[in-house]
Amino acid sequence: MNNTPYWQEVLISLRRIIRCTDMQSKRIMKSSGLTIPQVMVLRAINLLGDVTVKKISDDVSLSQATVTIILNRLEDRLLIERVRSKKDRRIVNARLTDIGKTTLTTAPPLLHEEFIKQFENLDDEKQVTLVASLQQVATMMSAESLDAAPLLDIAALTKDRLE
Repeated sequence: MNNTPYWQEVLISLRRIIRCTDMQSKRIMKSSGLTIPQVMVLRAINLLGDVTVKKISDDVSLSQATVTIILNRLEDRLLIERVRSKKDRRIVNARLTDIGKTTLTTAPPLLHEEFIKQFENLDDEKQVTLVASLQQVATMMSAESLDAAPLLDIAALTKDRLE
């Protein structure tokens, strides 16, 4: 039987999760040249059509300031364009360009998408238990008050906010 203390097993699992998200972030960056938040924003625009920063921000659970920075980078790379609304010229919407659409079709699936599929296959009791356990771990690490988007890529998100 394994004599490793449970707390050590928890810390090992947390390190594995962090390493997995870091590796996925690097794979996506290498294959598409995009960060995970950039892919998420492109997907939101693709899904929502011509869309405001506010709507993108709500969809991807990132601040409007972060989304604006991401949109600036995507626009510099000609992946999106900003267009004024025909109904209200004060409103500026983001729209995918043809290059953006092509780039999006080649972007690999995000790690949290697979997680969501597997999580939703768990019965309700297991889902509730898992959520409660992770919330307790966050509290034990004094992390419960940190702002965190519901995505599994903290490194790319932090990098995006700093640049």
